[in-house]
Amino acid sequence: MRSETMWGSYIARRIGQGLVVLWAAYTISFLILYLLPGDAATLFAGGGDQEAIDPALVAQLRSELGLDRPLWEQYLAALGKALTGDFGTSTQTGRPASDLLLESLPPTLALTAFAFALSVVFGITLALAASLARAQWVRNILSSLPPLGVSVPVFWIGLLLLQAFSFRLRLFPSMGDEGFESLVLPAVTIAIPSGAFIAQLLSRSLRSTLAQPYVEIVRAKGASERRVQLGHAFRNAAIPALTMVGVLIGGLLSGAVVTETVFSRLGIGRLVVTAVNNRDVPVVQAVVVFAALVFVVANLVVDLVYPLIDRRITLARTAFVAA
Repeated sequence: MRSETMWGSYIARRIGQGLVVLWAAYTISFLILYLLPGDAATLFAGGGDQEAIDPALVAQLRSELGLDRPLWEQYLAALGKALTGDFGTSTQTGRPASDLLLESLPPTLALTAFAFALSVVFGITLALAASLARAQWVRNILSSLPPLGVSVPVFWIGLLLLQAFSFRLRLFPSMGDEGFESLVLPAVTIAIPSGAFIAQLLSRSLRSTLAQPYVEIVRAKGASERRVQLGHAFRNAAIPALTMVGVLIGGLLSGAVVTETVFSRLGIGRLVVTAVNNRDVPVVQAVVVFAALVFVVANLVVDLVYPLIDRRITLARTAFVAA
């Protein structure tokens, strides 16, 4: 009974923290868009051509869009609707922002899921290869790859892959989102820095785990080095990397924004770029809240599966660390 009460209290607290994160993401994005020069009414009336702007038309549009009201009124009105799942109507298309998000979601989810799988495979393989390599110079080379992969900008990786595999070798299409082949280069572009991030965390954790006393006991019993690392150390070493799944998924989503633009793919990336350029606040708000929701859910799931991965981690310890 006490255990069930602890689980209920812990989950309720984590959900409450997640709601605070969602509110903060919504509020910050709202304020940033408000502080940007220009607004949807000005852009719709004449864009950057100041001579073409009709002040009367701008005033009418601002009144229709509610942009002539005080900031706090705009914020409270938008927040109240957002609590019911209504992020408003796109100022550019006249369609509900949630509908635009749902239409753009499938290609981005496919890209993110494929990139996530590649990241995990790439990161684990690189970390284990660096740890199992017998030659010191091989370990040094493999260990230097993760920091390099993390530091390289995503758009630069995409441009290099385009130049090599699309324009020179002509193995994959350079743009579009039709078929599996068009998904490969964008997914690899996002997976390289994300996989390097996993490899960096896992390599550091493996080195720390292999220095633990229980590892020496396993070795003393005659276990091979491969069995020591894969059968005993890897499971414990993977826990710190697992804690960063939420951050990793957030990085994949942000990388998708850049990658979809580089490879001219449909998805949330193109949607949010267009919305920001046009000060389409409802659409941007819908995308921001969705990204924050994914981050919150991923972290909550990771927290709940901790005890299943390592039985030494109790609910009380997990709750203490999360707090």
